[in-house]
Amino acid sequence: MSTSRPTTRRLTTAQALVAFLARQYTERDGGTRHRLIAGTWGIFGHGNVAGIGQALLEPGSDDMPYYQGRNEQAMVHAAVGYARQSNRLSAHAVTTSIGPGATNLVTGAALATINHLPVLLLPGDTFATRPADPVLQQLEVPYAGDVSVNDCLRPVCRYFDRITRPEALFPAALAAVRVLADPAQTGAVTLALPQDVQAQAYDWPEEFFAERVWRVRAQGPDRRELHAAVEEFRAARRPLLIAGGGVHHSGAEQALEAFAEATGTPVASTQAGKGSLPYDHPSDVGGIGHTGTATADELARTADLVIGVGTRYSDFTTASATLFQNPDVRFVNLNITGFDAHKMGAQQVVGDARVALQSFTQALDGHRVPDAYVAEYRAAKARWEYRVTAAYAAPDGDARPTQVQVLGVLDSLVTHDDILINAAGSLPGDLHKLWRTRSRTQYHVEYGYSCMGYEIPAAIGVQLAAPGRPVWALVGDGTYLMNPTEIVTAVQERLPIKVVILQNHGYASIGGLSESVGAERFGTEYRFRAPDGSYTGAPLPVDLAANAASLGMRVLRAETVRDLREALAEARRSDRPTCVYVETRTPDTVSGAPAAQAWWDVPVAETATRPSTVKAREEYDRQAAARRRHL
Repeated sequence: MSTSRPTTRRLTTAQALVAFLARQYTERDGGTRHRLIAGTWGIFGHGNVAGIGQALLEPGSDDMPYYQGRNEQAMVHAAVGYARQSNRLSAHAVTTSIGPGATNLVTGAALATINHLPVLLLPGDTFATRPADPVLQQLEVPYAGDVSVNDCLRPVCRYFDRITRPEALFPAALAAVRVLADPAQTGAVTLALPQDVQAQAYDWPEEFFAERVWRVRAQGPDRRELHAAVEEFRAARRPLLIAGGGVHHSGAEQALEAFAEATGTPVASTQAGKGSLPYDHPSDVGGIGHTGTATADELARTADLVIGVGTRYSDFTTASATLFQNPDVRFVNLNITGFDAHKMGAQQVVGDARVALQSFTQALDGHRVPDAYVAEYRAAKARWEYRVTAAYAAPDGDARPTQVQVLGVLDSLVTHDDILINAAGSLPGDLHKLWRTRSRTQYHVEYGYSCMGYEIPAAIGVQLAAPGRPVWALVGDGTYLMNPTEIVTAVQERLPIKVVILQNHGYASIGGLSESVGAERFGTEYRFRAPDGSYTGAPLPVDLAANAASLGMRVLRAETVRDLREALAEARRSDRPTCVYVETRTPDTVSGAPAAQAWWDVPVAETATRPSTVKAREEYDRQAAARRRHL
């Protein structure tokens, strides 16, 4: 009797990893399979060119598509944009050399993990066998010989491993994709790859390369937790639901709509949750918190029950713990993790948002909020929509538009197909308050990390995941200057992203905040130095439109409202990367966004000689007195 030995394949560690990743899939609810790692971004250096670089070349582009980046942080942003647009069912990998290439990943990794979005990081690492020590770009750590700059990624990743021998890839690769595909754990994952191990050959068993399908769980709620939540809801007279990013991640939009219609509950949204209901749904009351609507924030102040679905209750959402002022307010949190479900002293319902909402709606068995409450919030919503229309109003003419009027013109042109991307500056606040979201995937504002420079590379990732849809990256001049280089990638890949650059000569958001805390806009404007040493001279003669054109974009300049309307419409029709450049004017009381409807805690100096700071501290103490802990 003879026995056959398992077949093996002799490959380098890098080749084996690429072949393994090409055969990993996800599936949710028995639907379509999705390639887990649909492509790899890379910038090559001595730490990965002969390993991962060669491996990506070896099997051919059909096995693992490759995208050429210009900045390592930007490559992670592009991968995150792709993952979010793909409902976390498909993601990208990012490979870099050792040294600066690896450390440039840290910001993007933090952004991915904070937003619960999967990205696989494959940085090169120093030699495992240490034939020469140190090697080029190696950080020597006097107290530990096994530490490299890649260890900077540990605190910002959901999983980290260093592959110091080929056979160590077996458990590490499986663990990495398990975390990437787990809706409760996903985020950035790092497999650090010493450059010698990448090129080392090994006899890999064929079963390592078998197709694997990672089924994305949709965990139902515990029966007792659900019963307690139902009892809380039945006792409430003024409930408010807060939709967070978990609604989108679990595909719970229809379940949320069914809940709202069955119970009459108003639905507010965080930045990540906006679009969970379309803006014109009767139960949608807009954004909540510091950048929220007057409607949502007033409902939050008087709510006797707050139902958080897929939210982590950031300080913007809670107005730094000053928003929920009803002395009898209680909380019910539906969340996929107990870590977030327990916040605000809530009654926890741990489970998938979609399944939990469906179970919640069924268990309520037709129970509805009072009709008078429905009439109240719908009337308030109508009043807010009137304010939005007034802020957006920008009659055609020769006037320079305000930032809000730019949004208003864009609002008049888009359909449910368009996708808007933003992350930092004053735009997130204006968008959260004012933007009329038409589809579940239209509103893409990254506000977990609020990272300047996210928008343009994220637009590339989104366009790769949503070919044929108009994708808009809205950026201020400060954000543009942080990270414009991936425009070259969009041009190279012929991706027709639309970049709207709003030139306001400085950090407009922080300038406004600086003024409110008594810091008098110090260091926030882009100006020449004045004779007294301050940055109060003439605006800098920076031409960002010319810069974008030099990187290969088609550029349309808009000086007036009329120009803007024509330029945005032309950009939307364009089949190549196109930039609309507009210099905005300072808003006034008519054309500006409504002021913040809730507070945000930014501590003001307790002692100061400048009257502006003394006055700001008095206001700070008044607002801070309203803080309360929900225990």
